[in-house]
Amino acid sequence: VAVAVSAVCGLAQAQDAWPSKPITLIVPFPPGGPTDLVARVLAQQVGQQLGQSVIVDNRPGANGNIGNGLVAKAAADGYTVLYNTSSIALSPSLYKKLSYDVNKDLRPVALTAVVPLGLVVNPKLPVNTVQEFVQYAQANKGKLSYGSAGNGNVTHLAAFQVVQHYKIDASHVPYKGSAPADVDLVAGQIDFMTDTINSVAPFIKDGRLKLLAVSSSKRLPNFPDAPTLAESGMTGFDAGAWQGVMLPAKTPDAIVQRLNAELMKALKDPGVLEKLRLQGTEPLGSTPQAYGDYINSEIKRWAAVVKSTGVSLD
Repeated sequence: VAVAVSAVCGLAQAQDAWPSKPITLIVPFPPGGPTDLVARVLAQQVGQQLGQSVIVDNRPGANGNIGNGLVAKAAADGYTVLYNTSSIALSPSLYKKLSYDVNKDLRPVALTAVVPLGLVVNPKLPVNTVQEFVQYAQANKGKLSYGSAGNGNVTHLAAFQVVQHYKIDASHVPYKGSAPADVDLVAGQIDFMTDTINSVAPFIKDGRLKLLAVSSSKRLPNFPDAPTLAESGMTGFDAGAWQGVMLPAKTPDAIVQRLNAELMKALKDPGVLEKLRLQGTEPLGSTPQAYGDYINSEIKRWAAVVKSTGVSLD
């Protein structure tokens, strides 16, 4: 009994002392991308609140699955944290084999933010509205192409829904991330895409891309003149690249609750809110349980869309 009590007390003290060393935040996408930009804002703020460094470690590849799998297999001590995106809800339908099970190997901590998508076109296209774009695309059947941050990425699936809804005949060109796709879109190598607004905002502002609509349910403060896709004919449409934090599945409750509390505090910080606003990112926030429920609802939501695309990845 004495040994058991001693072990339990030791575990409690270890959890109370968390964090006693730097934390590694795994971001499963490249530096400078839409996920990385938000993750670094939160990492800096949470690190200040905890009094420990939160070091961002980018581990891109396979639509986030390399980084996801890395955290799933990490020690459940609160020092390896995953900054995941909506791709984690798409992968179960996309991939035949995954190195982890999102429901068994990872533990939700909090839903943090969502980055709306923008339907953007190269300025060479003689269109200024969604309606003009649809008319132009239908008049140029099979001649247009659209990019994405990768097969099965939310930027692909959202564009696919636009193409499907308006019966547009266009070719999909997948890239290894938003950045190279944006470069080719600006250069006119592809014609349009639905990309995260914080990725394309600089190109919109300097006139190198045209923003026709946004994917959120409401217009964005940064681009108030851009209608939503729902306003433009896709009634009820609402999609975005949402983000959140997860830990290895066996992480103790005390650490999960502490990290959740710190994230919720960070998402209310005026400096953080201003940085997210400038990125066109909407702060969210949730309990661990609510985030788990949300992930499962998104897995079900996107399964039908993935099936309709016919995309299957190894």
